[in-house]
Amino acid sequence: MQLHRLYITVRNFLFSRANREFLIFLFFLALSGIFWLLMTLNETYEKEVIVPVHITEIPSDVMLTSDEVDTVRVTIRDRGILLLSYIYGEELKHVNAPFKTYDQGSGAGAISTAELTKMIQQRLSASSKIISIKPDRLKLFYNTGAFKKVPVRWRGRIIPEHLYFLSHVSYTPDSVTVYASEEKLDSIRMAYTEPLNYVGFRDTLSVDCRLRKIEGVKMVPDHVKTTFYTDVLTEESMEGIPIQGINMPKNKVLRTFPAKVTVRFVTGVNVYRTLTPNDFIVTADYNQLKNSPSEKCSLQLLQVPQGITRAALVTKEVDYLIEEKTK
Repeated sequence: MQLHRLYITVRNFLFSRANREFLIFLFFLALSGIFWLLMTLNETYEKEVIVPVHITEIPSDVMLTSDEVDTVRVTIRDRGILLLSYIYGEELKHVNAPFKTYDQGSGAGAISTAELTKMIQQRLSASSKIISIKPDRLKLFYNTGAFKKVPVRWRGRIIPEHLYFLSHVSYTPDSVTVYASEEKLDSIRMAYTEPLNYVGFRDTLSVDCRLRKIEGVKMVPDHVKTTFYTDVLTEESMEGIPIQGINMPKNKVLRTFPAKVTVRFVTGVNVYRTLTPNDFIVTADYNQLKNSPSEKCSLQLLQVPQGITRAALVTKEVDYLIEEKTK
């Protein structure tokens, strides 16, 4: 009963004189829109279409070092209705290019504009005309198994917050396998990330990033997880670092007064907690003493641990004595 009343109410509303005239207006408006669309789609246009080109029939002993799928931008002239079918239909969803049509030997190959035009034109209507293709040729690189492993390093702009610094960087994985021609393999020492840009952070920062592409080179994997560890800067010192004589003759011994010195440096709090005097090397060179004798010998800070900056000796010269070894 309620549905019947609702039906009557809706019918009376729709078919009242005012609404009936409005519905007739909408009908003719839609009809004119359809005619306009059909006339518009029947006009001739030029449209750029993105066409993926897939490399097929790759021999089992060949490793592609370039992408298996390239894309070309094809400008086509034809009626609008056909251009719509090329954009949203299946005709140009992909074009297959057998490996042998690329291969030119010596680990490289290419498909020219003429070959691309021929492959794509076969998928188009007879009335469609290809105006241009970009790029004008597709390149291919491959090898038959040459590879090597190289370490990963980051590139970019990584700046922690004030009073913090990067204490350590780790990579997962820390190396990747690089496939390329022998000539290119010889020139590759590192695999670098795409440029990173992170500023003003204080906690550990982990970034999943892709490796920078090199033409004709394939990296496996092609992305890594890079983790930046931060620490709070602090100015500290380390006492009790022994002085070591270098270039000493076998029959002589260098004695310095004092025998141990102090080094000042800037580092992170966490790094400082792990340091010992043996992590530093301070030396006095016998050759310098022999060539330029003086009352004091100059000291050199020869080695500091990783994560240390602005390291300097508190005492740069000390008294010394050279003794003969007793048998």
